[in-house]
Parts: sequence; C-alpha cells; structure tokens
Amino acid sequence: MLTKKQNMIEVIENGHPDRFVKQYEAFQFMLNTPYFMQYPLMPDGPGADPVVCAWGYTNAWPAGQMGAFPVHDAEHIVCPDITKWKEYVKAPAIDYTEEDWKPCLDAMKKIDQDEYFACPMIAPGLFEMTHYLCEIQSALINFYEEPECVHELIEYVADWELRWAEQICTYMKPELIFHHDDWGTQKSTFLSKEMFDEFFLAPYKKIYDYYHSHGVKYIVHHNDSYSATLVPSMIEMGIDVWQGCMSVNDLPTLVKEYGKDITFMGGIDNGKVDKPDWTQAEIEHETDQLCRDCGPLGFIPCTSHGLNFAIFPGVYEAVDAEIDKMSKEIFG
Repeated sequence: MLTKKQNMIEVIENGHPDRFVKQYEAFQFMLNTPYFMQYPLMPDGPGADPVVCAWGYTNAWPAGQMGAFPVHDAEHIVCPDITKWKEYVKAPAIDYTEEDWKPCLDAMKKIDQDEYFACPMIAPGLFEMTHYLCEIQSALINFYEEPECVHELIEYVADWELRWAEQICTYMKPELIFHHDDWGTQKSTFLSKEMFDEFFLAPYKKIYDYYHSHGVKYIVHHNDSYSATLVPSMIEMGIDVWQGCMSVNDLPTLVKEYGKDITFMGGIDNGKVDKPDWTQAEIEHETDQLCRDCGPLGFIPCTSHGLNFAIFPGVYEAVDAEIDKMSKEIFG
C-alpha cells in the first residue's frame, strides 16, 4: 500500500495510485513559520476579535460567517487612492535568520516525510492583495481606470513574494507549497481571461518558476471559485494542483481535457455540505458520482475549503468516509 504522500504523487504524475487521495490527508501544514508567528493571518475563528495583518489591513470573522474577510469601511482601507499606493502600502519585513526559523524546522523534523508533505502556506495571493488593500469594488475599477498603478502594486507584492519564497526554499526546502488566491465567484471570474493574463500571468509565472527551480516539485494553488476559463493560464504559470475547484467548473470535462497537465482537487462545495444540518446522504450525493465521473487520475476529491477542516463538526470526517467508500468501489 502506498503512503499518503506516494499516492498523491501517483495521482499528480498520472501514475498508478491505489486509492483516491482523501482530501488533505497527505499534507502537514506548517503554520508556525516566523512570518505567521509574527503576523496574524486571520482571527482565531468566528466571533473572535479582528486582527491587523502584516500589510496593515484589518481582518474580521463575524460570528455565523464561513470565513474571515478584511474590514473595508473608510477608517480601515489601507490604500484609498491607487495613484498614491506608494504612500500607503508598506511590505512587511521578512529578513528572518536561521534562529528565527528554528521552531518551524524543529517541527518539520518530527514529521514523517515519507508519509506527508511538510507544507508551507502562502496567503493572501496577488489578486487578493489588490482588493484587501484597496477594497473589492474599488480594486476592480482600478484595473480599468488606473492599470499602470495596478501593475506597479502587483509587481511590488510579487517582489515581496519572491523574497519570501527565497526564505522558504532556503530554510524549509519543501517539496510542495500551498498558495491561496481566489479569482472569482461561483458564477464567473472577477476578471476576463485576457485581463487576468495581462496582470497576473507573468508575475505568477515568475514566482512559481522560482519555487520549481529551487526544489519545490508541486505547486498547489487554492482558488475556490469558477475559473475553468483560466485553466490554461494556471498550467502556463506552473500550477500542478488546482485546489478548491468547485463543481460549477464541470470537473469531469476539465479532467478529461487537462488532467495530464494539472490535477483538480475539489468538487465537493462547502456551501452544499458544510452546514449545521448536514447529512451523510447529502455528502454522498455530492461525492460519489463526482468520483465516478472524474476517475482516479488528475483528480483529488476534496471540499472546496482552503484548509483541512470544515466549519461545522463532523463534515470533514464524513467526506473522508465517503471517499473511502468510493475508493473501494473504483479501486476494488
């Protein structure tokens, strides 16, 4: 029997897996990097106090909501005028030393790396930073009205990401990274493919090429939205696994067309199963036929959520159980 890590590699490489990869089972997330230890990413959970994050935006997670999001009233918008972004936006310092990295590296030593990927997470991504700093409506307008300034801001953030990538590759030397950046709603991408490529293809390719050329074998990119039109761009960027791909993307068709070049990890929408009154029958409905239609290669059944948990107790484990059932059906 393959280890969890080996089995995931077989799926990504279109080899010979012996079962479905069960969501994030092959990941051991390393959230104790010096950056995350110094700067909060988000509040501890629903109803917790808001936090000011590394780039200066305030993140809140109101009680009863499914996730955190920046506060964008007039008092909290970091960059109210994109033409003056250099006055407002200041990248956080990340010149960490080996001593700073020691707790993370000590934790990595305790992980069975034959069984798991020791996985750093990078969040938020380039597109998210444009609206985290500027507010979503203003950010989308900026792409049309002030494209030169938006290009400059993206380049500034991408340069910072490259410096962080250098830290990660120097100290952690991971085989796999997990990168967040949501690019759409459940109905459409935020930007047309042409505009998306104009602003994001080159900087992401530069970042992901750096990781690949410095020992990272697999780039897993979280984007829980409709983004089927961006799959060719994802492949060109160097993304190996699109995590969070929702059912609205017609995954069986995408796997058939692109599964040799990119793996699709998702298809089980949290909005349909991650709720207080969830039932196993609903999870079965969202999981079983999806596994049959997408098959064992180029596809990892997973909830669309961008980490290895669900909001409501029992949901994540119930999805695991359903995937186990489908592994017995498909693999015997």
